Amino acid sequence: MSDKIRLLIVDDEEKFLESIAKRLGMRDFDVKTATRGAQAIEIARQEKFDLALLDLKMPGMDGKQVLEILKQEHKHIEVIILTGHGSVDSAVDCTKLGAFGYLPKPYELEKLLDTLQQAYQVRMEKKFQVDQERMDKIAKLATGSSPLAILRELKKLDDQEK
Repeated sequence: MSDKIRLLIVDDEEKFLESIAKRLGMRDFDVKTATRGAQAIEIARQEKFDLALLDLKMPGMDGKQVLEILKQEHKHIEVIILTGHGSVDSAVDCTKLGAFGYLPKPYELEKLLDTLQQAYQVRMEKKFQVDQERMDKIAKLATGSSPLAILRELKKLDDQEK
């Protein structure tokens, strides 16, 4: 198990993808890449990621569609859109769909790193809140239910996490 931040980067420009993956990999991110949206979704279904960095304009499934699916299927992932084709409307749309940030290409590495750090911090805060709520439910169960009722409720809580 790696102690690095798990990052999925999706961009159809292969040279750009290789370059940014290498730069972030040297900065202690555990990076996986995809050149197509559908490929990214499959990778994300097989592995867990903390963050995703998505290009907006791609052939086939675009970044907005990938964002929507990732946020539906992975409740703790934070997504940043990185695009050379940005507009105020697309930024608003992506934010409504749950994007943490929206950055232009070409990117400034320090700005990108800062945004990734902020997104990871928000992810951890949200996850901690969910974990705290689960612990509160377990504590409440343990103080007033039969052992069988506690087991049933614990099973429901466990199933929600899956």
